Amino acid sequence: MPKVLVVAESKNGEIKKPTLELLSLAKSQNLQAETVLIGNDVSSQAVLLAGYGAEKVYLADDAGLSIYNTSQFTALVEDAAKQSGATQIWLTSSETGRDLTPRVAARFGVGALSDVTELEINGDDITVVRPCMATKLVQQCRFRNDGLKVISIRAGTYEATEASAGSADTVSLSIPEGDPRVEVRNIQVEETNEIELNEASIVVSVGRGTGGTEGCEFVKPLAGEMGAAFGASRAVCDAGWMPHKHQVGQTGTVVSPDFYFAFGISGAIQHLAGMSGSKVIVAINKDAEAPIFKVADYGIIGDLFKAVPVFQEEVGKLKN
Repeated sequence: MPKVLVVAESKNGEIKKPTLELLSLAKSQNLQAETVLIGNDVSSQAVLLAGYGAEKVYLADDAGLSIYNTSQFTALVEDAAKQSGATQIWLTSSETGRDLTPRVAARFGVGALSDVTELEINGDDITVVRPCMATKLVQQCRFRNDGLKVISIRAGTYEATEASAGSADTVSLSIPEGDPRVEVRNIQVEETNEIELNEASIVVSVGRGTGGTEGCEFVKPLAGEMGAAFGASRAVCDAGWMPHKHQVGQTGTVVSPDFYFAFGISGAIQHLAGMSGSKVIVAINKDAEAPIFKVADYGIIGDLFKAVPVFQEEVGKLKN
C-alpha cells in the first residue's frame, strides 16, 4: 500500500501552512501519511500534524536543530523514511525543500521531481506537471523506475483542509552529529510581523515603475490594508530599493497566492516564473505592451500612483 512521508517545516515553533497543504492532499487521495518533524521546541506541534492526518510523527526536537543544517536534516529525513517504510516522500518547494529534495533522493539512489504544480496519483504510479524553461514550457513527468519517489510541491498548489481532533503517535529520532566543518559564529534574527511570501493568500508586488524607494513605500500600506505579503521584482531588489527577501521570481521566492497584484512590474521571464501559478493576477502598468499583461487576468493601463489610492479607497469600503 502506498505510504507518504511528509517533511514538515516549522517557524518559531509553529507548523507552516504548506506542510498542512501536503497532509490535506494525502488525506484527499486516501493515502496513508506520516510526517517527520525537525526543529527546536516543536514537539507540541505533533498533535496538529495528527489532526491533519499524520498517522505517525517522527520527531527530532533538539536545541541544536534550531538552525537548518543540511547534513543533520538530510540524515534525519533518511532515518524517518527508513523507519516509516514510506514509498513516497513529499516536501515543500521552499528554500529548505529545494536543498533537501535532491540530497534525500541521492541518499536512496532514486530520482526526484521538484517544483511540482499538479499531481495525478494512482497508488505509487504518479504523473506530475511542473513548469520549466522559466515557465515557457510545462512538463508532464513520470518516474521511470519503481521504488521510492521523492517529490517537492509548490506552496499554494493545494488547499489545507480543517484539522480534526486526535492524538499524536510519535517516534523519537536519534539526533545525528552536525558537520564538524560548519561552525555557527553568530545568529541574527530579524523581528518582523510581515506575512511570508510563500504562505500568503494575497501578494502585492512592486517593480521599477515605482521609481525608487519612496515609490515602494507609497505602495506598501496597501499591502498592509489588504492583509497581503509585500513583494518586489528582482530589478527593485538589485537596485537596493527593497531587501532581497522580498524578491518574487525564479531566483527569489516562488508564490502561488489566490490574488497577485503587480504594480509597475513589466513582467520579465524570471519574475513570471515565480508568480504565474497565482490564481488571479492583477497588473497595473503604464506600458500597454508590458509582458505582465499576457498572464494577467485583469489589467490597468495607467499610472500606479493614481491607481493605489483608488485601491485603498475600495479596500476601506469593503472593510467597513
